[in-house]
Amino acid sequence: MDRRTFIGTLTGSLLAAPLAAEAQPEAQAYRIGILNPTMAPSATTLDAFRKRLADLGYVDGQTLHFESRNADGHSERLPALAADLVRLRVDVLVTFGSQATKAAKDATTTVPIMFLGVASPVEAGIVASLAQPGGNVTGATDQGHDLSGKMLQLIMDIAPKGSRIGVVGDFRSPGSIRTQQDIDQMARQLSLTLVRREVRIPDDIDAAFATLSRDRIKALMVNPTPALVQRSDRVAKLALENRWPSIAYTRGMAEAGLLMSYGASWPDLAQRAAEYVARILKGANPADLPIVQPTKFELVINLKTAKALGLTIPPSLLQRADQVIE
Repeated sequence: MDRRTFIGTLTGSLLAAPLAAEAQPEAQAYRIGILNPTMAPSATTLDAFRKRLADLGYVDGQTLHFESRNADGHSERLPALAADLVRLRVDVLVTFGSQATKAAKDATTTVPIMFLGVASPVEAGIVASLAQPGGNVTGATDQGHDLSGKMLQLIMDIAPKGSRIGVVGDFRSPGSIRTQQDIDQMARQLSLTLVRREVRIPDDIDAAFATLSRDRIKALMVNPTPALVQRSDRVAKLALENRWPSIAYTRGMAEAGLLMSYGASWPDLAQRAAEYVARILKGANPADLPIVQPTKFELVINLKTAKALGLTIPPSLLQRADQVIE
Protein backbone atom coordinates (compact mmCIF):
# COMPACT_ATOMS: atom_id res chain seq x y z
CA MET A 1 0.00 0.00 0.00
CA ASP A 2 1.49 3.41 -0.99
CA ARG A 3 1.57 6.36 1.39
CA ARG A 4 -1.38 8.19 -0.26
CA THR A 5 -3.63 5.11 -0.08
CA PHE A 6 -2.69 4.51 3.58
CA ILE A 7 -3.53 8.09 4.57
CA GLY A 8 -6.87 7.93 2.75
CA THR A 9 -7.80 4.69 4.44
CA LEU A 10 -6.79 5.99 7.88
CA THR A 11 -8.71 9.25 7.41
CA GLY A 12 -11.81 7.40 6.30
CA SER A 13 -11.63 5.14 9.34
CA LEU A 14 -11.30 8.08 11.72
CA LEU A 15 -14.25 9.86 10.14
CA ALA A 16 -16.38 6.74 10.20
CA ALA A 17 -15.75 5.98 13.89
CA PRO A 18 -17.81 8.88 15.31
CA LEU A 19 -20.57 8.17 12.80
CA ALA A 20 -20.70 4.56 13.93
CA ALA A 21 -20.82 5.62 17.57
CA GLU A 22 -23.61 8.05 16.86
CA ALA A 23 -25.54 5.34 15.06
CA GLN A 24 -25.55 3.01 18.09
CA PRO A 25 -29.00 2.83 19.71
CA GLU A 26 -29.42 4.34 23.14
CA ALA A 27 -30.22 2.08 26.11
CA GLN A 28 -33.95 1.59 26.53
CA ALA A 29 -35.59 3.81 29.13
CA TYR A 30 -38.40 2.18 31.11
CA ARG A 31 -41.34 3.88 32.82
CA ILE A 32 -42.43 2.80 36.28
CA GLY A 33 -45.85 3.87 37.51
CA ILE A 34 -46.21 4.44 41.27
CA LEU A 35 -49.76 4.27 42.65
CA ASN A 36 -50.24 5.17 46.29
CA PRO A 37 -53.38 5.88 48.31
CA THR A 38 -51.52 8.40 50.46
CA MET A 39 -49.31 11.36 49.57
CA ALA A 40 -46.27 9.24 48.73
CA PRO A 41 -44.22 6.32 49.98
CA SER A 42 -41.94 7.39 52.82
CA ALA A 43 -38.61 8.82 51.71
CA THR A 44 -36.79 5.89 53.34
CA THR A 45 -38.89 3.33 51.46
CA LEU A 46 -38.66 5.08 48.10
CA ASP A 47 -34.92 5.71 48.47
CA ALA A 48 -34.35 2.02 49.20
CA PHE A 49 -36.42 1.07 46.14
CA ARG A 50 -34.58 3.44 43.80
CA LYS A 51 -31.14 2.60 45.15
CA ARG A 52 -31.63 -1.12 44.67
CA LEU A 53 -32.87 -0.55 41.12
CA ALA A 54 -29.80 1.60 40.44
CA ASP A 55 -27.56 -1.17 41.78
CA LEU A 56 -29.22 -3.46 39.25
CA GLY A 57 -28.55 -1.04 36.38
CA TYR A 58 -31.85 0.87 36.29
CA VAL A 59 -30.96 4.46 37.16
CA ASP A 60 -33.67 7.05 37.77
CA GLY A 61 -33.51 9.75 35.10
CA GLN A 62 -31.36 7.63 32.77
CA THR A 63 -32.63 4.13 32.06
CA LEU A 64 -35.66 4.58 34.28
CA HIS A 65 -38.37 7.20 34.73
CA PHE A 66 -41.05 7.31 37.45
CA GLU A 67 -44.65 8.42 37.02
CA SER A 68 -46.26 8.87 40.46
CA ARG A 69 -49.92 9.24 41.35
CA ASN A 70 -51.41 9.48 44.85
CA ALA A 71 -54.96 9.69 46.18
CA ASP A 72 -54.23 11.92 49.21
CA GLY A 73 -55.96 9.44 51.52
CA HIS A 74 -59.13 9.27 49.36
CA SER A 75 -59.26 5.69 48.11
CA GLU A 76 -62.18 6.41 45.79
CA ARG A 77 -59.74 8.31 43.54
CA LEU A 78 -57.53 5.28 42.95
CA PRO A 79 -59.37 3.74 39.93
CA ALA A 80 -59.03 6.94 37.87
CA LEU A 81 -55.37 7.32 38.85
CA ALA A 82 -54.64 3.71 37.92
CA ALA A 83 -56.32 4.17 34.54
CA ASP A 84 -54.23 7.29 33.98
CA LEU A 85 -50.98 5.37 34.56
CA VAL A 86 -52.12 2.60 32.21
CA ARG A 87 -52.81 5.21 29.50
CA LEU A 88 -49.21 6.42 29.92
CA ARG A 89 -48.11 2.91 28.92
CA VAL A 90 -45.88 2.33 31.93
CA ASP A 91 -43.80 -0.84 31.86
CA VAL A 92 -44.57 -1.82 35.46
CA LEU A 93 -47.13 -0.58 37.97
CA VAL A 94 -45.88 -0.45 41.58
CA THR A 95 -48.76 -0.22 44.06
CA PHE A 96 -48.93 0.35 47.81
CA GLY A 97 -51.62 -1.44 49.82
CA SER A 98 -54.61 -3.55 48.85
CA GLN A 99 -56.88 -0.74 47.62
CA ALA A 100 -54.31 0.65 45.18
CA THR A 101 -53.49 -2.86 44.01
CA LYS A 102 -57.13 -3.71 43.37
CA ALA A 103 -57.57 -0.48 41.41
CA ALA A 104 -54.53 -1.31 39.28
CA LYS A 105 -55.70 -4.88 38.73
CA ASP A 106 -59.11 -3.62 37.58
CA ALA A 107 -57.42 -1.16 35.22
CA THR A 108 -55.22 -3.64 33.35
CA THR A 109 -54.71 -7.33 32.75
CA THR A 110 -51.52 -6.83 30.73
CA VAL A 111 -49.28 -4.32 32.53
CA PRO A 112 -47.24 -6.14 35.21
CA ILE A 113 -48.19 -5.08 38.75
CA MET A 114 -45.80 -5.26 41.72
CA PHE A 115 -47.46 -4.50 45.05
CA LEU A 116 -46.06 -3.66 48.46
CA GLY A 117 -47.81 -3.96 51.79
CA VAL A 118 -50.90 -6.06 51.04
CA ALA A 119 -51.51 -7.92 54.30
CA SER A 120 -53.62 -10.78 52.90
CA PRO A 121 -53.29 -10.90 49.09
CA VAL A 122 -55.01 -14.27 48.71
CA GLU A 123 -57.98 -13.41 50.95
CA ALA A 124 -58.27 -10.05 49.18
CA GLY A 125 -58.61 -11.83 45.82
CA ILE A 126 -55.50 -10.18 44.42
CA VAL A 127 -53.51 -13.36 43.74
CA ALA A 128 -54.40 -17.03 43.40
CA SER A 129 -51.77 -18.20 45.88
CA LEU A 130 -48.55 -17.03 47.50
CA ALA A 131 -46.45 -19.57 45.58
CA GLN A 132 -48.06 -19.01 42.17
CA PRO A 133 -49.78 -15.60 42.03
CA GLY A 134 -51.14 -16.02 38.50
CA GLY A 135 -52.25 -13.24 36.17
CA ASN A 136 -50.23 -10.03 35.92
CA VAL A 137 -49.75 -9.43 39.66
CA THR A 138 -47.04 -10.30 42.18
CA GLY A 139 -45.73 -8.46 45.18
CA ALA A 140 -44.43 -8.25 48.73
CA THR A 141 -46.79 -8.78 51.66
CA ASP A 142 -46.24 -7.11 55.04
CA GLN A 143 -48.20 -9.90 56.79
CA GLY A 144 -50.10 -7.32 58.83
CA HIS A 145 -52.72 -9.86 59.91
CA ASP A 146 -50.03 -11.98 61.59
CA LEU A 147 -48.74 -9.04 63.64
CA SER A 148 -51.95 -7.87 65.28
CA GLY A 149 -51.68 -10.18 68.29
CA LYS A 150 -48.09 -9.13 68.86
CA MET A 151 -49.12 -5.47 68.73
CA LEU A 152 -51.76 -6.01 71.42
CA GLN A 153 -49.18 -7.71 73.60
CA LEU A 154 -46.83 -4.77 73.15
CA ILE A 155 -49.46 -2.21 74.09
CA MET A 156 -50.31 -4.33 77.15
CA ASP A 157 -46.78 -3.74 78.42
CA ILE A 158 -47.93 -0.14 78.82
CA ALA A 159 -51.71 -0.21 79.40
CA PRO A 160 -53.25 -1.76 82.55
CA LYS A 161 -54.74 -5.25 82.35
CA GLY A 162 -58.43 -5.36 81.52
CA SER A 163 -58.25 -2.09 79.61
CA ARG A 164 -60.59 -0.97 76.87
CA ILE A 165 -58.48 -0.67 73.71
CA GLY A 166 -59.61 1.49 70.80
CA VAL A 167 -59.04 0.23 67.25
CA VAL A 168 -59.37 2.56 64.27
CA GLY A 169 -59.29 1.58 60.61
CA ASP A 170 -61.26 0.71 57.51
CA PHE A 171 -62.66 -2.74 58.26
CA ARG A 172 -64.30 -3.55 54.91
CA SER A 173 -61.59 -5.50 53.09
CA PRO A 174 -61.13 -9.29 53.38
CA GLY A 175 -57.62 -8.76 54.70
CA SER A 176 -58.90 -6.42 57.39
CA ILE A 177 -61.61 -8.90 58.37
CA ARG A 178 -58.96 -11.57 58.95
CA THR A 179 -56.84 -9.10 60.93
CA GLN A 180 -59.79 -8.20 63.17
CA GLN A 181 -60.46 -11.88 63.82
CA ASP A 182 -56.87 -12.33 64.97
CA ILE A 183 -57.14 -9.23 67.18
CA ASP A 184 -60.37 -10.53 68.75
CA GLN A 185 -58.74 -13.84 69.60
CA MET A 186 -55.74 -12.20 71.26
CA ALA A 187 -57.94 -9.69 73.09
CA ARG A 188 -59.86 -12.55 74.71
CA GLN A 189 -56.61 -14.13 75.84
CA LEU A 190 -55.43 -10.84 77.36
CA SER A 191 -58.80 -9.96 78.93
CA LEU A 192 -59.13 -6.83 76.81
CA THR A 193 -62.24 -5.10 75.55
CA LEU A 194 -61.95 -3.75 72.00
CA VAL A 195 -63.80 -0.66 70.84
CA ARG A 196 -63.71 -0.23 67.04
CA ARG A 197 -64.35 2.93 65.09
CA GLU A 198 -64.40 3.12 61.29
CA VAL A 199 -62.19 5.63 59.47
CA ARG A 200 -62.64 5.47 55.69
CA ILE A 201 -61.64 9.00 54.66
CA PRO A 202 -59.55 11.65 56.44
CA ASP A 203 -62.68 13.60 57.41
CA ASP A 204 -63.79 10.65 59.58
CA ILE A 205 -60.83 10.95 61.97
CA ASP A 206 -62.01 13.66 64.37
CA ALA A 207 -65.46 12.14 64.86
CA ALA A 208 -64.00 8.65 65.43
CA PHE A 209 -61.58 9.94 68.05
CA ALA A 210 -64.29 11.97 69.80
CA THR A 211 -66.37 8.79 70.12
CA LEU A 212 -63.41 6.80 71.45
CA SER A 213 -62.83 9.50 74.05
CA ARG A 214 -66.42 9.15 75.27
CA ASP A 215 -65.93 5.38 75.33
CA ARG A 216 -63.09 5.88 77.85
CA ILE A 217 -60.51 3.75 76.11
CA LYS A 218 -57.07 3.44 77.70
CA ALA A 219 -54.92 2.77 74.63
CA LEU A 220 -55.16 2.96 70.84
CA MET A 221 -54.29 0.61 67.98
CA VAL A 222 -54.10 2.18 64.51
CA ASN A 223 -54.57 0.12 61.34
CA PRO A 224 -52.51 1.26 58.32
CA THR A 225 -55.40 2.54 56.21
CA PRO A 226 -54.88 5.30 53.63
CA ALA A 227 -56.86 7.94 55.52
CA LEU A 228 -55.00 7.34 58.79
CA VAL A 229 -51.55 7.17 57.20
CA GLN A 230 -52.28 10.33 55.21
CA ARG A 231 -53.13 12.19 58.43
CA SER A 232 -50.50 10.62 60.69
CA ASP A 233 -49.72 13.94 62.35
CA ARG A 234 -53.39 14.52 63.21
CA VAL A 235 -53.79 10.96 64.54
CA ALA A 236 -50.71 11.35 66.74
CA LYS A 237 -51.89 14.74 68.02
CA LEU A 238 -55.32 13.43 68.99
CA ALA A 239 -53.86 10.34 70.67
CA LEU A 240 -51.56 12.56 72.71
CA GLU A 241 -54.34 14.99 73.64
CA ASN A 242 -56.40 12.07 74.93
CA ARG A 243 -53.33 10.66 76.69
CA TRP A 244 -53.61 7.26 75.01
CA PRO A 245 -50.59 5.01 74.56
CA SER A 246 -50.75 4.14 70.87
CA ILE A 247 -49.33 1.63 68.42
CA ALA A 248 -49.40 1.26 64.62
CA TYR A 249 -47.99 -1.10 62.02
CA THR A 250 -45.82 1.45 60.20
CA ARG A 251 -42.65 3.20 61.33
CA GLY A 252 -43.81 6.48 59.81
CA MET A 253 -46.66 6.75 62.30
CA ALA A 254 -44.28 6.39 65.25
CA GLU A 255 -42.09 9.03 63.65
CA ALA A 256 -45.18 11.24 63.39
CA GLY A 257 -45.76 10.96 67.14
CA LEU A 258 -47.51 7.71 68.02
CA LEU A 259 -45.92 5.90 70.95
CA MET A 260 -44.88 2.74 69.10
CA SER A 261 -44.93 0.91 65.82
CA TYR A 262 -44.31 -2.73 65.03
CA GLY A 263 -44.29 -4.19 61.57
CA ALA A 264 -42.35 -5.38 58.56
CA SER A 265 -39.33 -3.35 57.52
CA TRP A 266 -40.60 -1.40 54.50
CA PRO A 267 -37.12 -0.44 53.23
CA ASP A 268 -36.25 -4.15 53.18
CA LEU A 269 -39.49 -4.99 51.34
CA ALA A 270 -38.81 -2.14 48.91
CA GLN A 271 -35.38 -3.49 48.03
CA ARG A 272 -36.78 -6.94 47.38
CA ALA A 273 -39.60 -5.44 45.33
CA ALA A 274 -37.00 -3.60 43.24
CA GLU A 275 -35.34 -6.94 42.48
CA TYR A 276 -38.65 -8.28 41.20
CA VAL A 277 -39.21 -5.16 39.07
CA ALA A 278 -35.77 -5.65 37.50
CA ARG A 279 -36.63 -9.27 36.71
CA ILE A 280 -39.95 -8.22 35.16
CA LEU A 281 -38.21 -5.62 32.99
CA LYS A 282 -35.95 -8.40 31.75
CA GLY A 283 -38.96 -10.48 30.74
CA ALA A 284 -40.02 -12.44 33.84
CA ASN A 285 -43.73 -13.20 34.15
CA PRO A 286 -45.31 -11.87 37.39
CA ALA A 287 -47.50 -14.97 37.52
CA ASP A 288 -44.39 -17.07 38.15
CA LEU A 289 -42.82 -14.88 40.85
CA PRO A 290 -43.85 -16.08 44.35
CA ILE A 291 -45.12 -13.45 46.77
CA VAL A 292 -42.26 -11.99 48.83
CA GLN A 293 -42.77 -12.43 52.57
CA PRO A 294 -41.03 -10.23 55.16
CA THR A 295 -37.98 -11.47 57.02
CA LYS A 296 -37.20 -8.28 58.93
CA PHE A 297 -39.54 -6.69 61.48
CA GLU A 298 -39.06 -3.42 63.34
CA LEU A 299 -40.14 -2.20 66.77
CA VAL A 300 -39.93 1.60 67.01
CA ILE A 301 -40.53 3.47 70.28
CA ASN A 302 -41.01 7.23 70.47
CA LEU A 303 -39.56 8.31 73.84
CA LYS A 304 -40.62 11.92 73.25
CA THR A 305 -44.23 10.76 73.18
CA ALA A 306 -43.68 8.54 76.23
CA LYS A 307 -42.32 11.53 78.15
CA ALA A 308 -45.28 13.70 77.09
CA LEU A 309 -47.64 10.97 78.33
CA GLY A 310 -45.74 10.60 81.60
CA LEU A 311 -44.96 6.96 80.82
CA THR A 312 -41.92 4.95 81.74
CA ILE A 313 -41.13 2.37 79.08
CA PRO A 314 -40.00 -0.93 80.64
CA PRO A 315 -36.25 -1.47 80.09
CA SER A 316 -36.97 -4.93 78.65
CA LEU A 317 -39.12 -3.31 75.94
CA LEU A 318 -36.51 -0.66 75.15
CA GLN A 319 -33.89 -3.36 74.73
CA ARG A 320 -36.05 -5.06 72.11
CA ALA A 321 -36.54 -1.87 70.10
CA ASP A 322 -34.89 -1.53 66.69
CA GLN A 323 -35.16 2.27 66.89
CA VAL A 324 -35.76 4.64 69.78
CA ILE A 325 -36.84 8.19 68.88
CA GLU A 326 -35.52 10.63 71.50
